[in-house]
Amino acid sequence: MISSPSLPLQDLIFGASVYFPPIFKAVLLGFVLWLILHRLLRDWMYAGTLWHPILMDLSLFVIAISLSLGFLIVW
Repeated sequence: MISSPSLPLQDLIFGASVYFPPIFKAVLLGFVLWLILHRLLRDWMYAGTLWHPILMDLSLFVIAISLSLGFLIVW
């Protein structure tokens, strides 16, 4: 067995990529999806037609995370 000082770090990096929590992947993918949706719907949301645009933004974020988690489960 070869003992190298850099070997534990390589195990840590490989382990982090294998055991990366799926919910964090869903949040990252959902955030990207939310950025796209927010950009497309921003003018409509903040035009005054909605009662509370920040709640709509938060709802879009939760829907985007849910959709991305569903996508990750199916994929």
